[in-house]
Formats: sequence, C-alpha cells, structure tokens
Amino acid sequence: MTELPTVLLIHQIDRHEGAWTILPLMKDFSLTYGRNSSWIFFCEEDTRIQVVKLLETLRRFDKSKEWFLGKALYDEESTIIHHYAFAENPTVFKFPDFAAGWALSIPLVNKLAKKLKSEPLKSDFTIDLKHEIALYIWQKGEGPHLTPVPEFCTDDVNSYKVDHCATTFSNFLPLCGEPVKKEDVFVAVKTCQKFHDDRIPVVKQTWEREAALIEYYSDYADISIPTIDLGIPNTDRGHCGKTFAILERFLNHTSPRTPWLVVVDDDTLISIIRLRKLLSCYDPNEPVFLGERYGYGLGTGGYSYITGGGGMVFSRAAVQKLLASKCRCYSMDAPDDMVLGMCFSGLGIPITHSPLFHQARPMDYPKDYLSHQIPVSFHKHWNIDPVKVYFTWLAPNTEESHNGRKVGYNREDL
Repeated sequence: MTELPTVLLIHQIDRHEGAWTILPLMKDFSLTYGRNSSWIFFCEEDTRIQVVKLLETLRRFDKSKEWFLGKALYDEESTIIHHYAFAENPTVFKFPDFAAGWALSIPLVNKLAKKLKSEPLKSDFTIDLKHEIALYIWQKGEGPHLTPVPEFCTDDVNSYKVDHCATTFSNFLPLCGEPVKKEDVFVAVKTCQKFHDDRIPVVKQTWEREAALIEYYSDYADISIPTIDLGIPNTDRGHCGKTFAILERFLNHTSPRTPWLVVVDDDTLISIIRLRKLLSCYDPNEPVFLGERYGYGLGTGGYSYITGGGGMVFSRAAVQKLLASKCRCYSMDAPDDMVLGMCFSGLGIPITHSPLFHQARPMDYPKDYLSHQIPVSFHKHWNIDPVKVYFTWLAPNTEESHNGRKVGYNREDL
C-alpha cells in the first residue's frame, strides 16, 4: 500500500511573509521531506486531484533525477509582466499553469535548497510567480526546463476532455451565497484632468452602470463628469496622498452601512457584477484587503501588496484599522499600493490574493491561462480598444445567468 500524500497548506507555514512565493520554503521542504518523499506537488485551492491517477503519472518519471513537471504555458509575445523576457522568441520558454498543479522531484528540491542557502534570492519584486519560479529553476540553462505533463489539466471536472486527467480545475467564479448588494460596494476612480477626455468616457461606456455608488477623484473639479477635487495635486507617479485621502473620505463621508470600497485607476476595466459575487465569500466585518498580489523584497523580509491597476478592494474594517494606525505615505507621490502593503503587513493584516484581478491587458497573459478564468478586471488602454476588451471579457452577458459558468462566446485575440 502506498502511503497517502501529506497535505500542506502554505498559508499555515507562514513563518514569514513570503511563504506564498514558495522558493523560501525549499530549505524546510528539503529538511522535512528530503529523505522519505519522492515528489512535492503544488496546486491551487480550486485544483481537483485524482490521487491514484496523480501517483501513477508521477511513477512514469525516474524519481532519482531532477524533474520540474507541469502544464506548460508560454508567452505569445513578450510582455511587461515578464520584463519582456525572451523578446526574440517568447514562445520558447515554458512555465507552469499553477491551476493544473506542478511537481518537483526531491533531488531538485534538495538542489534548490542548497543553492538558496549559499545564494539568497536577489529579486526585488515578485510579479508573476509561475514565470519567476520557472526562470529560477532553469538557471539560464543549467537547471531543468519544465517538462509538460498531459495529465495535468485545467479543464472543468465535468468536461468530456478529462478522462485522462490527474488534475482538473474549477472554472467557476467563486460564489458563497447571495452576491453582495449593489449598494454595498462603493467605487472610487482615481483620475486627473489630462485623462478626463479620453479615459473617463470609456468608464462611462463600459462598467460605470454596474456601480450604484461611484465617485471620480481628480486634481480638478469638472461638473460634467462629475469629478471631485480632493485638494491633492496630481503626481506623475505614486498617488499615495490621493489614495489615503480617498480612504479617509470613505470612512468619514459615506454611509457606515457601506461595507466595501473598491479603488481603481481611470484605465481599469472591471466587472462590478462579478466582484459582487466574489465578495460574497468574505466577511466585511473583518479587515479584508483583496486584489492581485505582488511582492517586494520577500527574500529578505519585505512585504506583499495588492497591485493598484487591477483594482484594490477594502472592507470598511480594513480601512478603519489602517487609518487608526500611524502608518501613512512617506511622500505624496510614493507608490500607493506598496505603501498600503507595507502598512497592512506592519498591522499583521494579511492581504488576500485573487488571480481574477489583472494588472495588465488580456493580451499580456497566455490564452491557456485566461481560458479557465472568469476575470474580474484588466488594466491599461495601450494599443487596444478598451471598450471592445470590456465587452469581450468582462461585460455581463449570457454566462452571468449560468451561475458564472463559462459558455462559448467569442474572445478574439485581444
């Protein structure tokens, strides 16, 4: 009888803030499992595993060798979120889709642990973990490439395609009861005068109608929109002063019965309808700070933060705790999202990651990766038609009435 696998939950191994970036755990994995185990298999909360099939699949590979196994993703064109890596031919570099699960053989875990002991991680930022882990393992050609495994799948468990699969993935939008009411979400849009004419009309043509409570915050009061001048001059970068002014306004000038605040940029494209479903899974009486998680300096302490462009979601309790603390911007043009990450980290309030928020455009992500998501947001208008992107990827259409299940609708190469 093979022993059943040991199951670890990474958020419980959180002796340090960067546990979610996985590489810092290699030394522990090597010490604890390096002698008696053969594989470490990683997956997401929504990955479904056929354990017997998974063990059969892993037995095909010689466990005494260094293996990095997964479902391969690649960039069709070089992208900012991967620092334009492999710009000559981005399709050559494969990295794992975490939703399908991925595996490291113990000899590779031991090698990585040894390497990390002698050379600590250098990276300042953690932006797209799956790509960064694959780069670290590959070691510019000295380590293994990802070996694609067809049994690691991201199709829905009910799909006709999954007979051969050891893993499947839940392609639903999380829904934990009734969606949060429209009036329970307050939306704050950060803008400035120079973008009133080109970015605000896009918001009005697309997702504004999904929001019951929405205000536009600018450096200039324009009654045609209308925008509110918070008295904070626009800065070229950062916006920390403006964001803290928005948080204070939310706490002091909106109904205390409004439990949720969403702060977005004027070039964020978002589905408030899907967000309301997602928020049904969280308790607004707890301090919740939700969005797409990035990391800064996590190899050496550091902190995680929610990247601003994809939208930052706060429960009123989180805003109360933050503003009751002494943590504030170190300068008006400090990066707001990073300062917020630093503050919440200091307060011991964990941030909540959702891969459904996106800091970049649909074309910046592999098609296969987006195919098993029902996205909540995208960001940026560069070289795209943002209205078309919204109506293709985010607009409420037939799939919203199918309990959030995907139905086939056309997503051109946006």
